Amino acid sequence: MTAVAVAALTACSGDGVHGTPGASGVRDPYFPKAGNGGYDIGHYDLALVYDPDTEHLTGTATITARATQDLSAFNLDLKGLDVEKVTVEGRDARVNRAGQELTVRPPDELDDGETFRVAVRYSGDPVTVTDPDGSEEGWLPTEDGAVGLGQPTGSMAWYPGSHHPSDKATYDLAVSVPEGFGVVSNGELTGEATRGGRTTYTWHVAEPMSSHVATVAVGEWETDRSTTGDGLPVHTAVDPQQADASRKVLERIPEVMEWAQENFGPYPFSSTGAIVDRVEDAGYALETQNRPYFPGAPNTVLLVHELAHQWYGNSVSPKTWRDMWLNEGFATYAEWLWAEDEGGDTAQETFDALYEGTYYPDEDANDSVWAFPPADPPDAKAISASPVYQRGAMVLHKIRQTVGDDAFWSLLKGWAAAHRHGNADTEDFTAFVEKAAPDEDFTEVWEEWLYGDGRPEKP
Repeated sequence: MTAVAVAALTACSGDGVHGTPGASGVRDPYFPKAGNGGYDIGHYDLALVYDPDTEHLTGTATITARATQDLSAFNLDLKGLDVEKVTVEGRDARVNRAGQELTVRPPDELDDGETFRVAVRYSGDPVTVTDPDGSEEGWLPTEDGAVGLGQPTGSMAWYPGSHHPSDKATYDLAVSVPEGFGVVSNGELTGEATRGGRTTYTWHVAEPMSSHVATVAVGEWETDRSTTGDGLPVHTAVDPQQADASRKVLERIPEVMEWAQENFGPYPFSSTGAIVDRVEDAGYALETQNRPYFPGAPNTVLLVHELAHQWYGNSVSPKTWRDMWLNEGFATYAEWLWAEDEGGDTAQETFDALYEGTYYPDEDANDSVWAFPPADPPDAKAISASPVYQRGAMVLHKIRQTVGDDAFWSLLKGWAAAHRHGNADTEDFTAFVEKAAPDEDFTEVWEEWLYGDGRPEKP
């Protein structure tokens, strides 16, 4: 889709010019145009107006950022939608559109280290983004509203920003919808006010959040607010059609959270919970921050998986999408640990079944576990493939075998603590493990299980 530029972007000239444009991407190995260089975003303030009947979205995004170089121009990621006005520090800026890149030239150049505020006013019918693996994300119309799901790059379909997990920020969201609709988002609900037939819900996210786990879910909801045994707020929102099917599993959230904190350490966010939409509204669950999103009532194992992501994937986020196994391998291994503690298969039994090719009833599915190394997916569509999940979990089990249970539990907690609210890559992880267990030899684990092609020799 080609958008009309708000104003022509012209070259700066003159003796006073000292800055250069920020990069139009962070050179992610699979999504090179995702994110942007030259600045770091600290906060998003999003004011959205949505009409489910017309599927029309109007928004103003006010972004507070800090320049990391002298900037003559910088880019924002925005896919689709019409840009009506852009200001930097309250003054009109010149802009240009090229694909998902919105290039902004401020009226005055920005100095390295300078904090600045850019406001983008935009509107239109949000697009649906099709991932390389064929799944859909972005702004998805649902039977009774819409949901914003962003992994890996879909959030750029409903607000401009630096849409890469390496650029985290805090958020304020104010979403206005026709009276009778509800809005659920990340963080804490700080206000709800109805005027002139519309209700505005305000949400505040105090902890840093990557854009791919930001969400806005519009619809009809049955909401429940409670607390865990240690006082952590639990906020659930369930489509009425899924209320009965969801009740028992959602009642286990406090139990799962207690178990997770015992294994992974202190919970990194201000509240927990879940969003349960209709089965047909999306084709997958997602670890949206604070409260995961589910299309239909989840089972307990899926709930464990998505809540484990709050530590591994949301708090400790990947530096690049090549590091996806640090999200999915950990969450998958959490499933194994839960089953082990609940009297099901032990983690060793699950590992053995995967290795022997008896885990799945389908031979092709068993073979797919060995398609590529978990730390090196061959392309963008592979970052959500079986080796990232199952073989990633097998890497963790090999570490557990190497260091023993006591050291392994300390390692799980230590990793979550060391990079709390930050980013990490595979090299960070291997260095962390080797430092935590300096007397152990991890050569086989890294060379055969993490980076090796094919199935390793029988362990």
